[in-house]
Amino acid sequence: MKSEYAAKRLPKHAGPAAWDAILGPRAAARTLDGDMSCDFAVIGAGFAGLAAARRLAQLNAGARIVVLDAGRIGEGAAGRNSGFMIDLPHELTSVNYAGTDESLDRRLIRLNRLAIEFARDAVLEYEIDPNHFDPVGKTNGAGSEVSHTRNQSYAAHLRELRERYELLDAQAMFELTGSRYYLSGLYTPGTVMLQPAGYVRGFAGGLSRVAQVRENSPVTGFRREGSAWRIASPGGSVTAPKVVLANNGQIESFGFKRGRLMHVFLFACMTEELGRDALAKLGGRARWGVTPSDPMGTTMRRIDSGQGGNRIVTRTCAEFRPGMESSSREMRRATAVMRRKFDTRFPQLADVRMEYVWSGHLCLSRNGVSVTGEVEDGIFAACCQNGLGTTRGTLTGISAAELASGSTSSITEYFVAQAEPERLPPEPIATVGANLVLRWKEWLARRE
Repeated sequence: MKSEYAAKRLPKHAGPAAWDAILGPRAAARTLDGDMSCDFAVIGAGFAGLAAARRLAQLNAGARIVVLDAGRIGEGAAGRNSGFMIDLPHELTSVNYAGTDESLDRRLIRLNRLAIEFARDAVLEYEIDPNHFDPVGKTNGAGSEVSHTRNQSYAAHLRELRERYELLDAQAMFELTGSRYYLSGLYTPGTVMLQPAGYVRGFAGGLSRVAQVRENSPVTGFRREGSAWRIASPGGSVTAPKVVLANNGQIESFGFKRGRLMHVFLFACMTEELGRDALAKLGGRARWGVTPSDPMGTTMRRIDSGQGGNRIVTRTCAEFRPGMESSSREMRRATAVMRRKFDTRFPQLADVRMEYVWSGHLCLSRNGVSVTGEVEDGIFAACCQNGLGTTRGTLTGISAAELASGSTSSITEYFVAQAEPERLPPEPIATVGANLVLRWKEWLARRE
């Protein structure tokens, strides 16, 4: 056991956090200023950290809880994803999202729906804008016959699981999206579409009733002092006997699970607000979300004024970066690819400008497991969400809080039983090999 951990690096983000920016100005951040003591400290205020803090408050009435985030809530990884809170199996390494174990898929569906209900309850309790938590469902879009076959395969899997779905033809996809690009779609009703920055900002605001939330307060390290941990930040310190690490891939910067975590960046762009003429040319519905039938394809979303303006979001391209910082070269390449993908789907909007371009950090393991449990005496992890941060992050946060509280549930039982993340090949083999595989899969999914 070690008694001291220092951060090797702090989070770095490329491009503006568009979901946060379109919400407009807000009150100044409240930072850590001086020394505090508490019963539980949570490092990270994304989906996992906020869920952990709420669950800690539920299980420990009157407990002193402090949540620290390195930046502004909504500007980090939680505010840089596409906002799909998915209930069904969503295995990114498969060809159609289906898992290989039907009983495991059923279990994951139950757990994902527990996460969604936990989030729904928080929306009601904290009076989060319902526009930021919209249970509208999602559609797997197919732009080729190969992907149409994938949709049919996934539909067969859903039939075996006795889950609801609807197959959409090309005309139905046009009526939904305004695009003639898609040959077909597979609609499933259980996904919640988040305005991710609005959701986490509203969650943190409600959580401040029962916890001290501090932004722009990066953790530079923590060390054992007697029976507690002293957490250091530029503005002060927090001392707590129990700590939840809810900082996803950044857990490796403190020395945990080194050589076992894959750091991947996805890229996204968002249009300027669509004017009356552009909306008339576009048609379709005001809100929708399309994930690609091939997991390496292109995600598209349309939002409306209730979520920050009438805009379209495009997300595609991936880059493996063990240094946890995306490259400017890949940002330029991804920007060109995303523009091309947008134009092929919406040629009628060729004159629409992309107002925001950014990257977002994913943490994955080779065997698809998370980093959970007690990783050091009094230190509990809720990390490595494997690209499923909205639901998986919520679940790991709940699990860490329950373990720290001496409690258990079906959520905790699932994560406690998981294996260790598998080791990665040594560098530079890991980086070269991973990026070659990503480019190859991206090429195979070029029509998606």
